[in-house]
Amino acid sequence: MIRFASLTATALSLAALTPAAALAQSGGYYAATAAVAPKKASFVTANTVWKCNDGVCTAPKTPTQDKVMCERAAARIGALSAFSAGSTAFDAAALEACNARAK
Repeated sequence: MIRFASLTATALSLAALTPAAALAQSGGYYAATAAVAPKKASFVTANTVWKCNDGVCTAPKTPTQDKVMCERAAARIGALSAFSAGSTAFDAAALEACNARAK
């Protein structure tokens, strides 16, 4: 019975980690698509490391507001054609406000 309880606890622990692993494999919480593909493969905004591949730059979730993360990305890589935080894509108005900070 004790073995079964520890097996169940282990299985539940692994199940709880699965979404985090999937998020890490997908590239991150934030996704910024540059209007013009960035020349560098990575950049840093404040303390956040962004990784870029095929014109899309991704970063892990931070406590910073989503709109601020968008503005910081635009300031570093230029105008964005799309930005999302988690599964929520910015609408045209939010993206326009973000792009006001573009370099």
